[in-house]
Order: sequence, then structure tokens, then C-alpha cells
Amino acid sequence: MTNLELVVRLVAAAAAGGVVGVERERLLWAAGLRTHMLVCLGACLAMIVSIHGFGDTVGVEGVVLDPSRVAAQVVSGVSFLGAGTILMRGEVVRGLTTAASLWSVAAVGLAIGGGLYVPGAAATLIILAILAGVKPIARSYQDRLHARQLEFLAPSGALTIDKLRDIAGPRASRVRQFVSRPAERAGCDEVSISFVRLSQTSVDEIARQLTEIDGVTLVKEAR
Repeated sequence: MTNLELVVRLVAAAAAGGVVGVERERLLWAAGLRTHMLVCLGACLAMIVSIHGFGDTVGVEGVVLDPSRVAAQVVSGVSFLGAGTILMRGEVVRGLTTAASLWSVAAVGLAIGGGLYVPGAAATLIILAILAGVKPIARSYQDRLHARQLEFLAPSGALTIDKLRDIAGPRASRVRQFVSRPAERAGCDEVSISFVRLSQTSVDEIARQLTEIDGVTLVKEAR
């Protein structure tokens, strides 16, 4: 193994980490371009040391060691680094994906450090596809799970649950809550409708049809 080959592996690992880091940097995460490059480069160097750094001692009488432990400790070591990117904001956990990407690029670095260029490059592309390509799909699915609420002002008795079922049709099963109470304005009701697992397009369509009823006006829409 020549020094040039070792340098090529280090550069390739830094480049692979940079490809993933650009996607995280674009979203302004704390672990961005430089962090991912350093993690991948460091993992690559650890693998090189694991493979080539103990050539003078392995096999020597009286010396017992396992060089592969150097690479193995990268996995657990990067886990601590990834934990630093995980934040709790209220009841929402943020940063898990970035932590996973750090752990993944460490594995890429180990692969490239071991000379497995094709698997390392393939893993880099797959990681990038997951971070950038799958995100819109996941966000669309999660968006459908969020509850949406519509608030209307309607003449007393004009907007009922039966009327809502007629308008919503098959989507009526997505109505989680329907509340109607007298409003401060005489002869009017304040109506609140909550939907769950329903797309924004469907909610907008139901709201449009409800506002076509005489005297019904949309006061507020909130998720």
C-alpha cells in the first residue's frame, strides 16, 4: 500500500462526507458540511490505522492485540457526537436525522479506509437520496397526520354535523371533533371542526363548500 493510495482514500472519504454535509448545511443544521467531512475523514483514518498501523506488532511472540477494535470504536464514538445534535423542543425531538447521517458517514469513512470504494460511493449516494429525496415523501405523510381545525360563524342551526357529513362524503370519517355553541352575535353559532389524517387540499375543499352555505363565513383556519 503506497502513501499515495492512503492519501487518495482520505481525500475520497472527505469528499463523500462533504456530499452529505452539503445537504445538512443547506438546512442550517449545527452538524453541517465541515462536521460531516471531518467525521468521515476521521473514520477513514481510523480504519487505515486499524489495517496498517500495527504491522510491526501483529504476530510478534507475546503480543496479543486485535487491530479491528480501532475501527469498531468509531461506531460507538460517533454515537456520542451524534447525541450532541439531538435537541428536545417542547414535545418534539429534532436532530435525529442529522445524528444518523453522522453515524452513516462514519461507516462510509470506514469502508473507504478499507479500500471498499464502490460500496462507500454507493452508500454515499443512498444516504444523500434518503436525506434529500425521501424527505418530501415523509413530510407529505406526516402532514396528513396533523390535525387541522376550521372555525366558522354561521346562522343558528345552519351548520350541523349532518350537513358536514353530506358535504364531506367519504371524508366525513376524518372529522375528529364538531363543536357548535351560541355566538355573541344574536342568531349566530360559533362552529369549530377538527380534521385528522386529511390533506390540506381536502380540508380547503370542505371549507369552500361550507362557506357556500348562506350566512356561513370562515373565521379562522389553524393546524
